[in-house]
Amino acid sequence: MHIQRKSRLIVAGLVASVAIAGCAPRVFADTSGLAINGTAAPVAVAEPPPPEPQKRVEVRENKIIINEKIQFLVNSDKILEASHSLLDEVAKAIKDNPQIKKIEIEGHASAEGSDAKNQSLSDRRAKAVKKYLTKTAGVTEGILSSKGFGETRPIADNETEDGREKNRRVEFTITEQDVVKTKVEIDDKGNEKVVSGG
Repeated sequence: MHIQRKSRLIVAGLVASVAIAGCAPRVFADTSGLAINGTAAPVAVAEPPPPEPQKRVEVRENKIIINEKIQFLVNSDKILEASHSLLDEVAKAIKDNPQIKKIEIEGHASAEGSDAKNQSLSDRRAKAVKKYLTKTAGVTEGILSSKGFGETRPIADNETEDGREKNRRVEFTITEQDVVKTKVEIDDKGNEKVVSGG
């Protein structure tokens, strides 16, 4: 109804314009509304929320994943101060997950240098991380063990510098943990609700 009224006003305005211009007015016998074609005003689209920043430390099934490298002095087991806050986060993750009972700290090396040197360095670095976590960050010593694997478990190509850099790493493998049981209730509509566990 409202559109029809507007259409009649537009038509009346056109008739008046034509009359003013000195032309004979035309009268339309059709009383139906006029279709007005055009582009609708743009609708404001909400910006998507920014992506969540990646966590530096995450507890997964049988690993504590660190998304940054622990930095050491070159050819040394001395942990650089830049990595202290990362190790503090690892300690917090261990303390916040009491179901974790045992963790092996694994030291890994690239294929540069002799096997014996790489084995020794990776072992010393794993021990240094264990020492930091227990002596500085307060993790219970009995939870942690450490072992160096040298260059025996590469995750990237040792032929490139990028690959060698990825192979020099420390990993945290959960070797023992309590199974976290989750109790779920299902209502009449099939919706699940966690009532205990996690």
